[in-house]
Amino acid sequence: MKEKIILFDTTLRDGEQSLKTNLGTKDKITIALALENMGIDIIEVGFPISSPKDYKTSQEISKIIKNSKICGLARCTEKDIDAVYESLKKSKNFRIHIFLATSPIHIITKLKTTLNDVIEKIIFMIKYARKYTNDIEFSCEDASRTPIKNLCLIVNAAIRAGATTINIPDTVGYTFPQEYYDIIYNLKNEVDNIDKCIISVHTHNDLGMAVGNAITAINAGARQIEGTVNGIGERAGNCALEEIIMALYTRKQNMNVYTNIKYNKIYITSKIVSEICNIPLSINKAIVGKNAFSHSSGIHQDGILKNKKTYEILDPKFIGVNETEFNLTSKSGRAAVKYHMELMGYKSNTYDINKLYNNFIKLADKKGQIFNYDLESLAFNNEIDNITEYYSVKYFNVESNSSSISIATIKLQCGNLIKLEAATGLGPVDAIYKAIIRITNYNIDLIKYRLIAKNHTEKSIGQVEIKIKYKKKIFHGIGLSKDIIEASIIAIVNSLNDIWRFDQVKKNILKNKS
Repeated sequence: MKEKIILFDTTLRDGEQSLKTNLGTKDKITIALALENMGIDIIEVGFPISSPKDYKTSQEISKIIKNSKICGLARCTEKDIDAVYESLKKSKNFRIHIFLATSPIHIITKLKTTLNDVIEKIIFMIKYARKYTNDIEFSCEDASRTPIKNLCLIVNAAIRAGATTINIPDTVGYTFPQEYYDIIYNLKNEVDNIDKCIISVHTHNDLGMAVGNAITAINAGARQIEGTVNGIGERAGNCALEEIIMALYTRKQNMNVYTNIKYNKIYITSKIVSEICNIPLSINKAIVGKNAFSHSSGIHQDGILKNKKTYEILDPKFIGVNETEFNLTSKSGRAAVKYHMELMGYKSNTYDINKLYNNFIKLADKKGQIFNYDLESLAFNNEIDNITEYYSVKYFNVESNSSSISIATIKLQCGNLIKLEAATGLGPVDAIYKAIIRITNYNIDLIKYRLIAKNHTEKSIGQVEIKIKYKKKIFHGIGLSKDIIEASIIAIVNSLNDIWRFDQVKKNILKNKS
């Protein structure tokens, strides 16, 4: 019979500790609601004694969350425990989470006490907390560096005192998976009252072992996993819950466990946490990274088109991602090029795939990533040399000051003509954009502007990436320059050249049909 894995999310507590600024109450409520909607069993909403703001926020969340259990963190002191109770008592379903260090290095150098005193304090504080609730979790801070005999004594005492969940954290991300397995296995076999509690694990990623350690802990008998969305947290972060969830699902025949997660809410929850916490996801982040379901290799693309399972062990739609993405680069094959042409509605008998592919490779080597509108231009122009740059920058001047009103003067080469326009805007980019619009008369929307600093030296180069919407299509532009104003202009002009070519191709197609 399959056993349930309890998912304990600490994004709002351990995750927030890694942020440069504290989250606002509204932001925390938004994340808490997303976690509840995703099906998280327990949400650790904060460390109420740490600040009046954390106390108030924990209190507000406790009034709103109904389906997930609410939890607050406390040190082994009466004041901390009282604060957790007072902030969470509006919830009918709350937990008090108490922690105390148990490893020799912490006991001797940080607490300056003895193991016996630590055990006595743990017993007293768990009994004290039980006057508020029977749902008590005790964490042995730095458990993975605590001698197993000492750990067994501590866990036994905590359970006798009334703890219903015992957390065995790898606080500094030091432990290897086999070592972690042995710790949980020994506790299961050496502590005589261990069956009276749930064993939990809280793993950190300092050596990149967080998810691996959590998996081995489950195999050894742990039934609660603590982590954060996107793996945010102290130092290198925590166990990424979305990774552990999908590992358990994908390998469910091996694990024989289950969760109550709504899988199709994983991606949107990840996006919410990333945006609110202002922590962009690495493009190669497992499960939720931009490249998690994208393919560039021609061999992989061909395999995916024949059978998705050749190179994808997960269905992206299962976690809320729209679809598999094929990046068109010089590594892509004919199959991917043909596939993209089919997506745009072009049948194979309307163009020469061999000529298109040869021109595609030439342009990809020059440009990098290729987009659908590039393919159209290549498919319906005889040679790559005919892919012309209609617009080019001849001159620009931008004046900006603290009033936020900027003036941009732009001179562009437009085919055989040179045109000059000026415009005002709310900032230099807005002024540039408006001046260029006056020259080209394109009905476009600048929907994304991103500045990337390549380095921080005198020779540093700024990279501007933009997205422009035109006739319901998205066009991409990139500009590189030591001057970010110039980089912005280049990016816009590059995208306008793509738009111009797109229009020319459409005109040619209509002309040929008529």
